[in-house]
Parts: sequence; C-alpha cells; structure tokens
Amino acid sequence: MPMEFNVPDSLTFTALDQKMLHLESIVTQMSNFLSQSRPSALPPLIYEGINQLSGLMAQTHKQINALEEERRSLRALAQVAQYVNSTLELDDVLQIVMDTIIRITRAERGFLMLRNDSGELAIRVARNWEQATIDPSEFAISRTVIYRVANEGTPVLTTNAQEDPRFTGQQSVIAYNLRSILCVPLKAKDSVIGVIFADNRIRTGLFTQKDLTMLADFANQAAVAIENARLFASVKQTLAEVTELKNLMDNIFSSITSGVLTADVGQRILMCNRSAEMILGRNAPQILGRELDDVVPPLEDMLQPYIERVRQTDQPMIGLEGRPVFPPRGPMDLRFSLSPLKDAQQETYGVAIVFEDLTEKKQLEAQRRLFERMVSPAVIAQLDPDSLQLGGQRSQITVLFADIHGFTSYSESVNPEELVSILNSYLAGAAEAVLSESGTIDKFLGDGIMAWFNAPVQQPDHTLRAVRAALGIRQRVLELHQVLPPSRQLTFGIGIHVGDAILGLVGTEKRLDYTAIGDCVNTAKRVEENAGSSQILITESAYQLVADQVIATPVEPISAKGKREPVPVYNLVGLK
Repeated sequence: MPMEFNVPDSLTFTALDQKMLHLESIVTQMSNFLSQSRPSALPPLIYEGINQLSGLMAQTHKQINALEEERRSLRALAQVAQYVNSTLELDDVLQIVMDTIIRITRAERGFLMLRNDSGELAIRVARNWEQATIDPSEFAISRTVIYRVANEGTPVLTTNAQEDPRFTGQQSVIAYNLRSILCVPLKAKDSVIGVIFADNRIRTGLFTQKDLTMLADFANQAAVAIENARLFASVKQTLAEVTELKNLMDNIFSSITSGVLTADVGQRILMCNRSAEMILGRNAPQILGRELDDVVPPLEDMLQPYIERVRQTDQPMIGLEGRPVFPPRGPMDLRFSLSPLKDAQQETYGVAIVFEDLTEKKQLEAQRRLFERMVSPAVIAQLDPDSLQLGGQRSQITVLFADIHGFTSYSESVNPEELVSILNSYLAGAAEAVLSESGTIDKFLGDGIMAWFNAPVQQPDHTLRAVRAALGIRQRVLELHQVLPPSRQLTFGIGIHVGDAILGLVGTEKRLDYTAIGDCVNTAKRVEENAGSSQILITESAYQLVADQVIATPVEPISAKGKREPVPVYNLVGLK
C-alpha cells in the first residue's frame, strides 16, 4: 500500500509564514521605537516583553521553515513511495527514488545495492546530486559501512566518518575521504535484501537522526516493492520460458511426419497435428472436440478393440497395421501405435494414437518386388537412380542361353491360357536355377532365357556357376516331368560361352535396359541353337576354365552364323 502522510496544505504554510513575517516586522518596529524613544511612562516589564516577543517570533519563524522543509520532504517521499508501489518495472523508478533521496537529504551521492544470486551485494543504481548516473570508476564507497548494515540489519548514521570511532582504521573511509554517511537496510520478510547508501565527501554534520528515520521508513516500502518486482520478473521469465517451450513443442508436434491424435476417455479428440489432418483429409476444426467415430468411422471401427485393451492394461500397443477405407481416397495402409495418455499425477485420462500412412510405401514395395522378378536383384543393388546414364564397361562374363525344344509345335495344339501356364512353369524352373547360382537374368526370349555370370558382381568361379546353373535347369525339368502329363513334357537346349562383353544401360532416358553386348553373347546363342534336347554344350574356352571340375566329351565343332571358323564345343555330362 502507498505511504500516507497527514501534512498541511502548502497554501496554509505559505499564509502562516506570511503572517509570521508580518507580525515579526511589527514587533521589530515596536522594539526599535521603544529602544530609541524609551518613554518614561512605560514600565521596564513592557520593554522586556517586547524583546522576548521579538526573539520568540524569530524562533517560531525558523520552526515554520523547518516544518515546511520537512513537509516537502515527506510529500516527495510519499509520492515516490506511491510511484514505487504502483508499478512492477522497477529500474526507472529506482533512479527517481535515488534522485529524491539525494535531494531531500542533500547528499552528494546515492547508491542502491541488492544481493545477487550468490548473495553478494551488487550496485543496481548509482546517482549523484546532479541527477546523473555515476561512472563505475567513481564507486568509491565504504564497504565496511555497507556490510555492517547488511549483516546486522541496523541503519548507520555518521556526521564525520573521519572522526567516528566506529570506523577508526578503516582503509576505505580514510582513502576515500568520506565524511557524512547515511546507510539503511532494505528488509523484506525479516531478510536484508540490500542497502541504500548516501554520503557527502565534503560536508560534515550533513545528515540528522530525522533524515535517518525518514529514510529507514521509506526503505521498508522500497524493499517490498523490490521483492514484488523481483517476483514479477521471475514470473515473467518463467512465463516466457513456458511460452517458448510450448512454441517449441507446438513446432515439433506440427513437424512430426506421423499423424498424432489424443482422445479422452469418451474418445473425444483433444489434439491433432498437421500430419493427422493431411492423412485423414480433414482440417483441425473438423477434428478437434468431436468423437473419433464421428470424424473417421473406419478408423474407430478398426481401433476400438485395441483402445479398450490399452485402457484395461494401461500398456501401449505398438506396430498395429490396418487397411481402412477413407472416402474418397479409398483403401489406405496405416500403421498404428496406441499408448495411455497420462496427466501430471500419472493418472490415465485418455489415449494417444500415432499413425503412419504406408500406402505409398506399400505400393513402392510391391513395385520393387515385381521389378525384382523382372530384373536380377544383383543388378538392382548396383543401380544408382541418381546417376543412371547410357553406356557401359567391358567385362569378362560367362553367358548362358537356354531354349525350350518343341515349344513351337506344342503351342499350336493348346489354348493361350494353357500355353502361358506351361511356359511359366518351365521358365520359372530355369530362372530359379540361374538365381540360385547368383546369376543375372538378362531377359526372357519368348520360350528361352538369357543369363550371365561375373557381372555386375565379380565371381572368380563364374564359369563353374554357369555350368551348375545349366545342370540345375536340366534337373528342374526332370522334376517337372514327374508332375506333368507326357503331352506337356518339354526339354531345354543350353549353350554356354565365356568372353568379353560391354555391360551397361542401353536405350533412351525414358526406356532403359541393363544388358550385355558383344561377340561372346552371339556365340553363346549360336551354341544353344545347335544343342539337342536336354543337351548342354559349352565352348572350348569355357571348358578350359572348368576342365578339372566337370565331365564333358568333345563333339563335332559347330558352324556358327557369323563365324569364319567352326566353334569347338563339348557336351556337358555332369560334375566330377
């Protein structure tokens, strides 16, 4: 509460002062007249009364002036105290306070010191008689006086510190030539939070006990205001930190790529983030405050059993997947995690739902699986989508061609559906045999298959792998014959050759093939074309690389198209 003072109005003091001056003038004139003429008819008692009255009038006038000065001081302090208690922004007010104290006490300087976080006294305001802020280089004050007031909680008044026995031998008092000192504690809740220090390094006897009492009363008001301001500043800082934290959490919450919903025990939605809006196809006003089955019935139908389980067990459920239908988007692949929503007392008051839209990811995975069935996984692993470009590099590879014998005549006697079914059965067996040896399937050629080894992954035993793949094809055909009727039992002719080829991307930027080009590919194809039913022919260059590991017999060299000389070949029987 602001300080209240019961002081006369300034006009009353002014009128009284004028009347006293008038009476004093009359008494002075009477005294002068009597002292000059001194009528004999007047008794001596009259002369003595006039002289006493003259002295009394002068003394009364001095008292009126003193009361007027005190009234002005009290009013100034009352106004400052009221100002201090009317605002919580204290820094500017403290400067006004110190200027007022210096003016009414006639001090040369004034300092207001507060305890910091470590308990040490630090100067908050330093002002001089010119109402200017004191430079730190002029902070020449008596720490002895300050710490005595701060530690004992009692004010200190000295009219001449140089001669005051309480400060005999104190270096700061002597060195700084301190004279009149007035220092009072700032107390809040029986604790000294700081001090007010005023001094004059020139005049002695400047301060009085009345100044000390007045300043001590004001310090009590100022201390309360300071504590209120500190509390207000602390609340402001805490609020700012909470606001900053909330903004950070809101930003994080909004930037989470997963959708997030929170719902109370009645399944009324309390919060949702931007990702949830995008996945559900609804904005926040259409979601918040409504029940889950009103917003997204398909979601509620799918999650209801799990929500009940989370409530009963008070345990989260992670990694749930479902495929609800959201008009107009249609079926969506979603992954969910549910967890209990708890308050500060760890009481469950709802459920948090985190969900991810896996629809596009599932589609890409399906496309990749289809792609892996069309292109060797080894080739896929070597492809960098960001650096695809036409061209290739020379590599030594072993090429394998396999073609179904009798398929053309067979196709003339069956319908297309049956034809495709039997073709897939044979080609699937051939593909499995090649892939089991980590070969790369280049393409399916109608009723045939082209594959190679040693690229894109280097394989020191690439020719032996091709041989084992060819034997695997023959074995799988035999196994297929055991479940197929005789009319559907077909065979393969296989050719194997080793040599250099260019491997890389061929085509255009819109349509690319990863393939092998070179004479060794053509040679392998010509050898396969000359292979008999269930026969595996390998060229001499391929045979030399595996001669000590296979059983093969030389056969009549073949005349391959495009070759000037016959190509020596061996009939592969098996492995040693």
